[in-house]
Amino acid sequence: MPGPGQDDVSRRVAAIAFSLGALYFAYAFVQRVIPSIMTTELMQDFSVGGAALGSLSAFYFWAYASIQLPVGILTDRFGPRRLMSIAAATCAVATVCFAMSQSLVVASLWRAVIGASVAFAFVGSLAIAGYWFRHNQHAMLAGVLQSAGMLGAVLSQAPLRPIVESIGWRSTMSWLAAAGLILAILLYRMVPRRKDSQHGTSSISDPAVGLRSIAANPQTWLCALIGFGMCAPMLAFSGLWAVPWLTTVHDYSPTRAAAIASILFIGWASCSPMVGWLSDRIGRRNILVQTGAVLYIATFSWIVFLTPQSVAVLATLLFLAGGFGSSVTVCFVITKEHNDPKFSSTAVSLMNMFVVGSGGVMQPLIGWLLDLNWNNVLSDGARIYDAQAYLIGFSSLLLMMCAALVGTFLLKETGCRQVRSPQN
Repeated sequence: MPGPGQDDVSRRVAAIAFSLGALYFAYAFVQRVIPSIMTTELMQDFSVGGAALGSLSAFYFWAYASIQLPVGILTDRFGPRRLMSIAAATCAVATVCFAMSQSLVVASLWRAVIGASVAFAFVGSLAIAGYWFRHNQHAMLAGVLQSAGMLGAVLSQAPLRPIVESIGWRSTMSWLAAAGLILAILLYRMVPRRKDSQHGTSSISDPAVGLRSIAANPQTWLCALIGFGMCAPMLAFSGLWAVPWLTTVHDYSPTRAAAIASILFIGWASCSPMVGWLSDRIGRRNILVQTGAVLYIATFSWIVFLTPQSVAVLATLLFLAGGFGSSVTVCFVITKEHNDPKFSSTAVSLMNMFVVGSGGVMQPLIGWLLDLNWNNVLSDGARIYDAQAYLIGFSSLLLMMCAALVGTFLLKETGCRQVRSPQN
């Protein structure tokens, strides 16, 4: 199971460790997306409009993105076990405090702590894959990890909406905190310790050396651009604004709108492992990302500009959009292959900073565009936006997707090999 020079742990232990990491990433996505099913309640409780609500949700993304480089450096240096378990426990505490918040400012600050604490999930899980699995399994495992995150996003929409309606958003968040505490205990007890002999204990100067090397590599920034543009619709559209768009413009109930919006996540979850497996199988990376980006733009444009009246057709398009968008999963392995393996977690963290940062930028940007085009219509204290306002807001996502498409054609093919050799 382990590759050359990796820690010798059993197949079962490695599988359990990665599974817990994937569960943590699913939990991170529940936290990431759950405001989308509480938009009305949050607007009413905090007396805010679309821009303020987008900013409240985006505090998660801003904190998550801003801490990614330290997360990568710490993971390269200390391994994932202690970092992930401490972070999960911190998230549980922050979630309780968010549920108790009485003002927008306090809620936003705790939302930021939640974002920072779950920032260890994705990078830590890929580190587990790197330490205890073979290289030719990494793209597939990255896909599995993406699937786990998307399933968490699905869970945080239609299944949780009735719970929010039944016990309220504050009690729902409190139960979510309890789940986080259990996860922290499992991570601490079940993820094995990394031996220092695997990567060696880095010197004080190594993080700076690694950052300079990664930042000087144009391929790193191309992967970051692609990650930003292709993940923005998933995080800003299905992650927040699709539900109010479907309820106010297309007359769906909140529960049904949440179910429909979550179908993009289901498509992403279903196709991510297959994309990773296929990339490893054919020995190529770029063609999958390029093809996926083209079809992603076409499908999302159909959803936004020519929204089908048929629920079945709309659901099919959302599933396909998620499937095509999931091709970005391969870029996480590409950025590792283009950089020194000693700093692989730092390289992945830089790309992930842009991936999650897309939600932090695009959620409030769309909210600002909605407010800018608002016709002063209110319902129970919450702002109601018309179809034209949403069209303008969602067009910003298409611009980002087109930028990502350009980036896919500038990437250098790695041939599923480590291109950058270790630096001594």
